[in-house]
Formats: sequence, structure tokens, C-alpha cells
Amino acid sequence: MTDLSDLPSALPGRGALAGPGLPLLVALVLWAYAVRHTDVSRLDDYGLVSALHPAFWAGLAVLTAGFFFTVRDPRRPGAWGAAYVLGLLVMERATQAVLYPTPLYAWAWKHDAVIDHLLTAGGLQTADQVGDMAVYDQWPGFFAAQAALVRLLGVESSTMFMAWWPLVSSLMLLLPLLLIYRTFTEDRRLIWTAVWLFYVANWVGQDYFSPQSVAYALHLGVLAVVLRHFGRSAAGDGGPRPAVWTVLVTLLVTAIVISHQLTPGMLVVCLLALCLSRGHRDWVPPATTVVIFLAWCLTAALPFLSAAMPDMIRSVGDVGANVETGYGATPTGTGAIATSWAARLLSGSVLLLAAVGVLRRRELRHRARPLLLIAAAPLPMFAASSYGSEMIFRVLLFMLPGAAFFAAAAILPRVRTRAAAAAREPGGARPALSATRRWGSAGATWAPLGAILAGTLAFVPAYSGKDRINYFPPQEVSLVRQLFDRAPEGSLVVAANRNYPLAYDSYGSVDHYWFLDDARSHVDRIVARPAATLAGDMAGVERPARAYLLLTQGQYANSEMNGQLTEAQLDRIRDSVAASPRFELVAENSAGWLYELRQSGGAER
Repeated sequence: MTDLSDLPSALPGRGALAGPGLPLLVALVLWAYAVRHTDVSRLDDYGLVSALHPAFWAGLAVLTAGFFFTVRDPRRPGAWGAAYVLGLLVMERATQAVLYPTPLYAWAWKHDAVIDHLLTAGGLQTADQVGDMAVYDQWPGFFAAQAALVRLLGVESSTMFMAWWPLVSSLMLLLPLLLIYRTFTEDRRLIWTAVWLFYVANWVGQDYFSPQSVAYALHLGVLAVVLRHFGRSAAGDGGPRPAVWTVLVTLLVTAIVISHQLTPGMLVVCLLALCLSRGHRDWVPPATTVVIFLAWCLTAALPFLSAAMPDMIRSVGDVGANVETGYGATPTGTGAIATSWAARLLSGSVLLLAAVGVLRRRELRHRARPLLLIAAAPLPMFAASSYGSEMIFRVLLFMLPGAAFFAAAAILPRVRTRAAAAAREPGGARPALSATRRWGSAGATWAPLGAILAGTLAFVPAYSGKDRINYFPPQEVSLVRQLFDRAPEGSLVVAANRNYPLAYDSYGSVDHYWFLDDARSHVDRIVARPAATLAGDMAGVERPARAYLLLTQGQYANSEMNGQLTEAQLDRIRDSVAASPRFELVAENSAGWLYELRQSGGAER
């Protein structure tokens, strides 16, 4: 096993605190001041970006500069790198949890509904019982674990802690990242710069309360074990027996396979790509993964896969369709377009820097070839599936560990590989130390700092620029709770789209219809004759069940910013329904309206 002396094992000593600790302290003080003076009650199309107090941006700049000048100094303990990265995660992942009184993101609320249903039903159910939501019962690992956590903590539901999940899931990635990078270099500057770039480029948003967040951490854990304990380099390191690591890989892979659909496929292609490296031609990890994956697909997941297989086969090879977003997901408005471009430029810059690092660092390209192969392995997945128009984001996510490593190498003046470290004579000078003098020139110092600072600042709009869509104020949560508190079993809830909290609450007993998911021709009919068309869509519900129309702030934001219907069109629908005798207003507040369809009488408009 390689030396772990550079991993954070202790806090810095008191004597070293004044220098490197001061920027970190100042940054956190500025952050604390900023969150106390930021108002999120009225977000615009720039999301959290325009709402943040200027002190936040100042604190982020101070934190980045402090990290840069601390990590580049070989005299500083390695634990300072960990301290600054933890500060970064607090500022970038905990800010939303502190600012917003309710959890973000409709899909997180959906997963809370799955957990609640699992606790209520007491077990897994079939498609005959819960319809399309049975897919979650076929990959129950994450939900079963969270249900156990809810019971262990004694809380009402996972909404009590899921707002903090982005911070928790990001912390879960830190150890496997360090182990992976430490496999190829002992240069602390390169390791911590790569970790920093990984976090600031990870804007995709898969750190929310989801199976993907845990499966991704386990994916990196498998890669860390395989890189360090399988293959030629690990065969004679004197460590534990290979069987121990095989068992660990088996357990990690099993946890991935029972929790998420896509991650096992990504893991398989990464492990197969790794076998192309001469030093890692060990077929035990990929064979183990394939066997477990196929076993699950042919048993527990077979009902879903049988129904989805025709569409999956049709999508194979259709790269263009697999990367396009399709109708209803085109950003509109200055804010939405600006944040979308910030995300694209951030990812593009990191990938470009990674390409420069691969070309510029010949010794690292040779030594870290397995990491390069792992970074390139997800690319063929573009030809496999669209994954709900998200494949491009998932490919970026799985490429990121390798891309961040080589991007960090591109902006450092010189890096030291493990091979170079092993070749040092006892008592000889460390190669990296001789290179630190090159940091004295203005270009070699300020250009890398500028690149890191630009990426760190760009993360905020890329990650939080759509918070107008993702944030649901307490009034919206309260309105939806009123709906499900009053809806009898068998009721129908109609809404513009599914972007509202608790959208899947009581999905075992209440049906849903989101009309913007329907054909464009039908959406046009709703816009032309709202009350009459919607009343016809909702007319099949019989007593004691009810049919409800729900329009909320979150639906408005999602529809406007993703190019579906404008605010004026949604207002026309609401006004038509409000004026129709077929509908009765049963609840409203500042975040939305709830109408019930009368089951008899009245003319249509």
C-alpha cells in the first residue's frame, strides 16, 4: 500500500495557524455575514447569483487565494489542503441549506415520497399496485437505507435532513478522490488542486438527495480499491490478501447495483477501459461487476427492463437524439441563458485544461494512464441511451475525476509522479521543491490563480443559477400539503408540470397528470380553451374521489425558464379556470392556487 502521509490525519498545529489559517477564517466570517444578509424571498431568473450578498463573493475569492498560496507552499502541512477544501464545500454546498427554509429540488421531494411510501407500505410493491413508481422498488437500496435512517433518527420524514445532503454526499467523495489521486502522485499541490477543481467543476447537481449521489461515491470507492490493490503494481506490495479486496469490491458493487440503474453500466465501462492498461489487466473486478449487474437485471429489475427494452434498443447508436434536450427544456430569458453558458464554459474549460495537461505532462500521461482511460471510458455511453435527456450530464460527471487531475497538472509549473519520487536517492532533494522557484514569476503565479478563481466563481451560477425553479417557499409546501390532506383515495391531481414539492406524495392512492408532458397539440388546445379542455381531461374521476388542478410558483418558474409556456399563457389558463363554473377555488396563498372540478352543472368557457 502506498504512503498515506499526505492525507489529512490531524489538524494543523497552533504555530502554523496565523499564516495559512487567516484567509480561511476571513472567508468563513464573510460567508457567515453574507448568509445572514441574503434575502431569498424573491428570486429572479439568475437564481441565487443575484440574491447573494457581495460579502459572499469576497469570501469565495479570499478562500480561493488562500488555498492557492497555502497549497503551493511545500512547508505547509497537508492538512491545510483539507481545511480549505472543507471550507469550499461549506461555502458552495451548505449555503442553500442555510438560506432556504425548505429543501430544494422537486426530484429530492420525489425521493422523500418513495421513502415515505416504503415506510407506510412496509415493503416493496409491484407495478400493479403503484404503477410507474414501481421502478424505485426494483432498485431499492438507497430508499431502504434512508427509511432505516429515518427510523433510527426518530424524525418524521427525510425532509428533516435532505437539505444538507449535497454537503454530505460531497464529503463522501473526498476520501476516494484522495486515494485515487494519491495512487499516481505524492505531489500535494497536484492532489489538492485536482480535488479543488473536481468540486468546483461538479456543477451537474447529482449531489442532491438521490440514489445517484451515493452510487457515485461507491463508484469512486471501487475505482480507488481497484487502482491501488489490483493489477501488477499491487501484486507484491505486502498488503492484505487480494481476497480481502475482492470481497470489498463485491460488497461495493452490490450496493451500487441495487441502488441505481446507470452507475453500474458506467462502472463496467470504466473497469473494462482500465484493463487496457498493461499494469491493470486484472479481470476479477469487471467480471464481478458484470455478473452482479446481470444477475440483478435478470431478476429484481426484470419487470422494468422488459417494458423499457424496446425504447432502449431504439436509442442505441442515436447519438444526436441522446444528447439533445428536446421540447420543453430550452433555457429562455437572460438569466437562464447566462447560467446555462456559465455551466458550459466551466465544463469546457476544465476539459480543455485536461487536454493540455495530457499533452504537456508526458511523464504524468504515462504514469497516470489508467486515470486517463477511466476519464475517457464514459464517452461511448452517448451512443447507448439518452437517459431521459441527461446522458450528457452524467458522462461529464463520470469523466470529471480524471479530467480534474489532468487539468490541475496543466496549471501547475511542474508535478511529481510516484515513479519520480521512488527514484529519489535517500537524502536527496525533492524534485517538486526545486520547481517551486518557478512560481516566483508573475505569469506562473497569477495565471494559475486566475484560472482557479474563475472556475470557483463560475460554479455559483452553474450550480445555483436555477434556484428560482428549484426553490419552493413554505407557502407552496403548505398549499400542496393541503391538497393531499383533503384528496380522497383515487383522486386525480392535474398540474402544468411536476415542479412542485410533494408532487409524488400519496402516489400509491392518488393519480397525477402533468399536461405539459403531453403532446404539443394538446397543450395548444389547453392554451386556446383552458377550462373546457382541462374539465374534459379531468371528467373521468368519480366520487368519492376528486379531481384537482394545482398551479404553483414552482410550475410557473419551470415553465417560463425552460421554454414551455410563458407567464401570460399560464395566467390565461388560471383566469379561465377561475371564471369557469366547472371549477371551485378550494385553497390559495401567495405561492399558488388549488381548484377542484365540480362533478356536475355549469357551462364551460
